[in-house]
Amino acid sequence: MFISWKSDHPPRHVHVYREAKLVVKWDLDNGSAMKGSISQEILDLIRTLQAEGRL
Repeated sequence: MFISWKSDHPPRHVHVYREAKLVVKWDLDNGSAMKGSISQEILDLIRTLQAEGRL
């Protein structure tokens, strides 16, 4: 599950959950993990969502 709020605090970021547990909090502006770690699969999904204008 990917969660992002338009009115959330900077930097722009997305919270990624798997089975109700936070996997990573990803900084969209700087392309780095703010909390947790990211797999290549999740990174690819984030890049796809950004390219589609969904993040």
